[in-house]
Amino acid sequence: MSRKYKFHDPDGTYFVTFAVINWIDVFTRDEYRSILIDSFNYCSKEKGLVIHAWVIMTNHVHMIISRNGNIKLEHIMRDMKKHTSVEIIQSIENSPTESRKEWMIKLFSTAGKQNPNNVKFQFWQQDNHPVELTSNSMMDQKLDYIHNNPVEHGFVKKPEDYPWSSMSDYIGEKGIINVELIE
Repeated sequence: MSRKYKFHDPDGTYFVTFAVINWIDVFTRDEYRSILIDSFNYCSKEKGLVIHAWVIMTNHVHMIISRNGNIKLEHIMRDMKKHTSVEIIQSIENSPTESRKEWMIKLFSTAGKQNPNNVKFQFWQQDNHPVELTSNSMMDQKLDYIHNNPVEHGFVKKPEDYPWSSMSDYIGEKGIINVELIE
């Protein structure tokens, strides 16, 4: 992996993106999004993850994050991705109503067999593409990008209408994840 995509400064603030393999639209169902949200909240409370902004799209997630404590961001991300991949795949496998179950499980299994880092399945793409945000202009650009992503994809007309992001926190309402606002 390139040095460009690493968490260099342990106390830095980073923009990260992580995506489902093959860009599969998994996060079209509340039960799968809820697994992510529960994991975000757990990592914030128990592992020191500080979430400044976030959005869950249909097949990927964008976040601005930092840490509060001694656990490295790359370890928090690794653990969060591992946990959510297991939980989401189990939820898909056990769902009596998931119409795409066989197709998705086959793709996750095929990807898992092709990657020696996995035992059975691969849900997430390997990387997070962390980009350290070293200036206010970079921070503002990524914050706008995150909150406007659902608008750009045609899901909503205004960022505040999309429930799966931190935009509500930035307009003075309480969101579903504890967010430390970027001022």
